[in-house]
Amino acid sequence: MGNFTFNETKLKGVYIIDVKTYGDNRGYFMETYKESDFKAAGLDYNFVQDNQSSSRKGVLRGLHFQKTHPQAKLVRVLKGEVFDVAVDLRKGSETYGQWVGAVLSEENKRQFMIPRGFAHGFLVLSDYAEFAYKCDDVYHPEDEGGIMWNDPAIGIEWPEAGELILSEKDKVHPSLAESKIEF
Repeated sequence: MGNFTFNETKLKGVYIIDVKTYGDNRGYFMETYKESDFKAAGLDYNFVQDNQSSSRKGVLRGLHFQKTHPQAKLVRVLKGEVFDVAVDLRKGSETYGQWVGAVLSEENKRQFMIPRGFAHGFLVLSDYAEFAYKCDDVYHPEDEGGIMWNDPAIGIEWPEAGELILSEKDKVHPSLAESKIEF
């Protein structure tokens, strides 16, 4: 599809997207989103908010979701490298509680499409990373939810990144079984 290769993962609706870049001795150019190409691939989203964050090595953000205002996210890394994760929280899904991860970096320029109904998190692997994402609903601070980043029932295989740095909120999220969250 044009400048994008859409690779569906083992979790239905979650895609790793490879982006064609055009470069020469001056630098490079790439499209990061084109509505018609995404729709042709079955990814029909109305993105309404763009977010960006920066973090240092070892920062783990997640696993987050919005409880009653779930968001689909198209995520990518502008600088550095992260390990990005989606966990299926969809009611009745045959992959409920399973995860998939991808390394996103400024070098590989990959993107990760996470539909509604998933928890999301990432771990910074490089010394510094800038992370950007599009959302199909606005952020509602009062609607935040989360599950343990290291829930043994989910079993995410996080890469080694030295000492982990978590927010106070991310240190105390319940397990998936305790949260009983389903979308």
